[in-house]
Amino acid sequence: MGTCISKTAQPDIGTSEAEEKTNSMSVTKASYKITVKTGDQKGAGTDVNVYIILHGKGIKTNESKLDNFFKNDFERGKVDTFSFDSEVDISEVQRIELRRDNCGLYSNWYVDWIEVTIGKKNITFIFPAMKWIKANGRYFFHHETCLPQNDLFLESRKLELQTIQAEYQLKVHIPGLPAQVKKLPEDEKFSFHYKVTVALKGLKLKGESFKLMLTNGIEWENVDDVKTTYTKAFGVPQGSKDFNDNAKFGRQRLSSLNSLLIELCTKIPQNFGVTEDMIKDFLENKTMKQAMDGKKLFIVDLAILEDCPTKRKDLVMTCPLALFYFNDSNRLMPIAIQLFQKKGPGNPVFLPSDPKYTWMSAKMWYNLADSTYHQAVTHLNNTHLMMEGINPHFLYLMAINSLALATLIDPGGIIDNNSNAGIEGHFHIIRKSLPFWKLDLHGTLPEDLKRRGVFDESVLTGAYHMRDDALLLYDAIKTYVEKYVLLYYSTDSSLTADYELQSWGAELVKSRDDGGVGILGVPGDGKFKTADQLVLTLTSIIYTCSAGHAAANFQQYDEYGSPFNYPYYLSGVPPKDKSPVTEETILKSIPNREILLQIMIITKILSEKATKSLGDFEKQFIVDPKAVKVVEEFRQTLHEVGKTIESRNKKREYSYDWLLPKAIPNAISI
Repeated sequence: MGTCISKTAQPDIGTSEAEEKTNSMSVTKASYKITVKTGDQKGAGTDVNVYIILHGKGIKTNESKLDNFFKNDFERGKVDTFSFDSEVDISEVQRIELRRDNCGLYSNWYVDWIEVTIGKKNITFIFPAMKWIKANGRYFFHHETCLPQNDLFLESRKLELQTIQAEYQLKVHIPGLPAQVKKLPEDEKFSFHYKVTVALKGLKLKGESFKLMLTNGIEWENVDDVKTTYTKAFGVPQGSKDFNDNAKFGRQRLSSLNSLLIELCTKIPQNFGVTEDMIKDFLENKTMKQAMDGKKLFIVDLAILEDCPTKRKDLVMTCPLALFYFNDSNRLMPIAIQLFQKKGPGNPVFLPSDPKYTWMSAKMWYNLADSTYHQAVTHLNNTHLMMEGINPHFLYLMAINSLALATLIDPGGIIDNNSNAGIEGHFHIIRKSLPFWKLDLHGTLPEDLKRRGVFDESVLTGAYHMRDDALLLYDAIKTYVEKYVLLYYSTDSSLTADYELQSWGAELVKSRDDGGVGILGVPGDGKFKTADQLVLTLTSIIYTCSAGHAAANFQQYDEYGSPFNYPYYLSGVPPKDKSPVTEETILKSIPNREILLQIMIITKILSEKATKSLGDFEKQFIVDPKAVKVVEEFRQTLHEVGKTIESRNKKREYSYDWLLPKAIPNAISI
């Protein structure tokens, strides 16, 4: 939605359409207090001279210098207060005009926000900035919220948009993948505090890793030897507490990192070699048809991984099918796994009744495929890469993606060296997923659940924690978006007249080859004619960039940190028959200590919440009192959602804390 409270930065364009003029009449002097918050980005502080002009309706003050005598103003992360008197008495400060010169040793300056308080009236107006202020330009920051068609300062707004468009041009950096910003804008870079915090965590864990390898060597002595990596610095991953547990394997499909794959099974695929006789002992005296009719049989098909390239020729990637039964104790249990798509003698269906470590091996090779899909599609593509092109206005999303391109998903980087698929395998899967992914289906939680036959709470009752909690959050976000949108788009005509909004919609569906985002399934094909279309689009984006990412991200250490539980790297070959597999074979298949520690370091860092919780915004762009009220109502709703989830967790056998609102960041910032 285009509003006057978005970031504004333009060269001097003279007076606005409102024909502002300085009031030269002799009046009693008015006093103004100016409060300025300098950002904490590296180099944000400045020694330059800063000047301000206050604009009211048809009037403005003379330019005043912001300077406190004998004080070092505008230091990084500091708040400074200034005051000046003027013969111009403004009852409502509608916008401020800011500029700086190029004097002093440190000329860069990043402003978070500016407040103007009118002395006698003691009325404060807030002007969000969140911008680097460059020398000798004039920057306008607005207090009022309005649509572009109603903006009194239309020309400066158009110039602002042109400047932003030039800085935020999109480009496909990796062929076949989503578009990303050509070059990371200065305004999108990590704050100094954030960079230092993450860097220190990484250094601490790398030091611990080096010490562990020096002390214990690279190869494992036995199964229990893996536990020696779980020192105080790392902590014990939850997944390591359930060794070869079928119930845990079932819970991973419902309440772990990749909980949006499982589907209601209404028919066994022709290429899945499972039969009635194979699984009758696991269906609690039901036939396969009775289990299907009772909505108790579920399937996951990872055919998308077929022909996935691997990092080396000696590494294998599976593309499995798995069948699950929801038993009378409300537990989802695995009952059949086929590791490759083409059924046949060399590709058996593995069962819980198979030899202990043969069945365990089948589950591990299944989870290798699951973890690879999770990291490539669920996490990297559907949240990080896809969302960067859709909307850059989420804290640090562009910064973390830029960092990932340089260190995480680059050739020879962490993913490339510590996974079977390597980066080419991950990119291969992403390319296969893009042609069918649609915003209004796969990217909209209720519709995605309906597509998979698991929307109704009567299905997987009491076990599908991710679904149950996520729907509460989706509804809360949708209600918030509806209220906010209707504040400014009271009629459909006001929505269609917003040319900024319509341009954004057009960019969403525009081909990536032409500099667009290339998203399928945008309501109205990007032409927003009704508020409902806009609400669905915004709700899906906000949900994905908050709750969706939290569900796919913050359990990473707890899962990936346990190689028997959720392997991301496996050596050797999957079992090809029902012959017994030894514990030694299992031990040799998992990553060695060096590779596991690399996986543990990155997933530990990625699992740390580093920004504020959903609704507690780091950057306060919303200043319109009506909109502020909507935000407060949203926060109260989130508080109630949190209480509901906490109450549910007390009754659950295994609590699910990942979608508590306080655990969900506002944006994809890690």
